[in-house]
Amino acid sequence: MTGCNIHSFETFGLVDGPGVRFVVFVQGCPMRCQFCHNPDTWSTKENQIFSAKEVFEKAIRYKPYWKDNGGITVSGGEPLLQIDFVTELFKLCKENGVNTCLDTAGGVFSKESKFFEKFKILMQYTDLIMLDIKEINNTRHEIITGMKNDHILEMAKTMDEMGKRMWIRHVLVPERSDYDEDLIKLREFISSLKNVEKVEVLPYHTLGRHKWDNLGIEYKLEGIDPPTKERVDNANRILSGNI
Repeated sequence: MTGCNIHSFETFGLVDGPGVRFVVFVQGCPMRCQFCHNPDTWSTKENQIFSAKEVFEKAIRYKPYWKDNGGITVSGGEPLLQIDFVTELFKLCKENGVNTCLDTAGGVFSKESKFFEKFKILMQYTDLIMLDIKEINNTRHEIITGMKNDHILEMAKTMDEMGKRMWIRHVLVPERSDYDEDLIKLREFISSLKNVEKVEVLPYHTLGRHKWDNLGIEYKLEGIDPPTKERVDNANRILSGNI
């Protein structure tokens, strides 16, 4: 049985997939997003270790609150760093009729055979994927996250070919990921996928700013305010195709 390095749990998540969710936040992430509100999840240093069975038993107590469309979401950090654990947990979920959702930025996705074989097995037990696309422009994506986005877009295409249900999320950050030309290109990319059920614009906020200070990390968005309502509405309009 695979142990997982867990950051925290949320028992009544309302923004991490459909319905009421039990959310598992795993520890460790390869991205270094400038707008991250949980930089304390970046480190892969051991935090608290749980087996899939232990997490499932903790979560299933809340099943009466999930009704017909709730369930369990694994988020992060980056869940795919601990793919064996997520697969074990989701397998338990499906054996017990529990809806599963994977919240990922795709930073570790690869078609390399060892990882990809595991990924294909995980997808057998995954009902919904929420995929963060931080920026469609590769150069800007690298500035924002520290890595390019080719493999992330490849992941979206691969999941679409597998027929997997997807929600696409885009964090809107002034001077980083709020450019009309990029939003239009992102819309075009999303339109090329058949199985995207929902597109969410997540306005940048500074609620996690204090964590950067506590960790002694330089905050790269100093002086950048959250987007205005007009820019959020604009992004929603473009990404919904209403332009």
